[in-house]
Amino acid sequence: MTRPSAAVLDQVDALHRQRVADGIAPSSVWGVFDRDGLVASGGAGDRGDGTAPDVDTVYRIASCTKSVTATTLLGLVDDGLLSLDAPVTDFVPAFRSVALPTADSPVPTVRMLLTMSAGFPTDDPWGDRQESISDDELDDVLGAGLLFDSVPGTRFAYSNLGYALLGRVVAVVAGAPFTSVATERVLRPLGLDETVFAAADARGHVVTGYRPHGSAWEALTTPGPGAFSPIGGLFSTVRDLARWASWLASAFEGTAPPFSEPAAANAGPLDTAGRRAMQQAMRMVPAESLPGSTRATGYGFGLFVEHDPVVGSIVSHSGGYPGFSAHMRWSVSTGLGVVAFENATQAKVSVAATRAHDLVLADVRSGADASIADTSIADATIADTSIAHAPVADAPERVLPETRAAQQAVQRLLADWDDDRAAAICTPNVPLDVPWDRRRAALDAAVAVVGADLRGTPVAEQSSTPTHLRWWLPGEHGRLRVEIRLAPLAAGLVQTLTVRAEPTPV
Repeated sequence: MTRPSAAVLDQVDALHRQRVADGIAPSSVWGVFDRDGLVASGGAGDRGDGTAPDVDTVYRIASCTKSVTATTLLGLVDDGLLSLDAPVTDFVPAFRSVALPTADSPVPTVRMLLTMSAGFPTDDPWGDRQESISDDELDDVLGAGLLFDSVPGTRFAYSNLGYALLGRVVAVVAGAPFTSVATERVLRPLGLDETVFAAADARGHVVTGYRPHGSAWEALTTPGPGAFSPIGGLFSTVRDLARWASWLASAFEGTAPPFSEPAAANAGPLDTAGRRAMQQAMRMVPAESLPGSTRATGYGFGLFVEHDPVVGSIVSHSGGYPGFSAHMRWSVSTGLGVVAFENATQAKVSVAATRAHDLVLADVRSGADASIADTSIADATIADTSIAHAPVADAPERVLPETRAAQQAVQRLLADWDDDRAAAICTPNVPLDVPWDRRRAALDAAVAVVGADLRGTPVAEQSSTPTHLRWWLPGEHGRLRVEIRLAPLAAGLVQTLTVRAEPTPV
């Protein structure tokens, strides 16, 4: 396989340097790899000690962790310790108290959890803040009941709760904490010694995560391991994540990269058949969830699978946590891939990584149409949690009663804001993501732009799932768009609340 040219690698480096120059993140680091390992890398910005990040700088990789969670569980399946079609209640007794959405709904199985088809609502803002909770606290969440957007086993919806439950399955089956099992069965056998579940265990320089506030960067704290570590708890480096992705990509070549363990096709915690199974589209991602994407996309076991009309399957996953953004992707046919990290909330480094990957693939494809480098970038939101949620139609009748009740509560809150009332109808992540005072100021500014009537009757509504609702309030100079998304809690609490002005075009 021809390696990328120096010219295209310079272009990749320039992409990341420009992102730092544009203020998207304080630092940005990248690596290009093939089935033999890391080929090239670069870094820009300040990692926190006055130097640019390099391949050994430690970042939070967030939901890229899910591929490690899936591998850990599949190894236990291979050992005959559980079945993918076993119901989650076999391992998590607290789930028995969860009321299913219909009388004929099946209990979610391990396979449904792996493929994001257990029926739970998408839960990124809420799930990202749950990492440190205990197993008992997770049981309390289940005991209080859950909301469902669909009958289990019928459709895709990105769920962190589902992967937290998988972590519990691993712990019960293996008889040890999930973090220990994943480390001993997956990370250490592959020589991923810089990939850890606690910042204190990292040997390299750990960057601080930030969020933008005005013209400054605001430092964020990093939670420790807990019941939600399986969703995104890992810290890693470009060197290690490229090694991980190379091992996954090598399943399609019949050879494995030269790890510390014997180099063989089946080296490591999962054989080539198991790794190939991870990288198959088991559940299609609805097109309306991928606005602007030109690639059909599915979800395998802990990995997204896109179909490119030129190069075929491209496997990827992104990670987005408060303060961090990560992305990894590779071509199944070539083994060429890109990993990238940044340390800012909602930085969506997947934009740069996807563009870089397209450039690399175009560069090495002898005789291929070079226009691949100019194809539209797969939508970045496939990742920093991974999925966007565009409304598919005006369908307010689809929403749950809990969603309608939340809408009414939000309407009252917007008309007469009170922080205590806001805290009563929202999950704790909402003020953690954007403090109440900043939300009030943003609301006042948006109202002023369009002259909105906060006590007015909505002029339109849209819904993409039963736990999501978007509506518009009239204004003198446009309208105000209000959007809510509920957490997967039976209490019907709001995990996402956004208000935006939509002025009338001049």
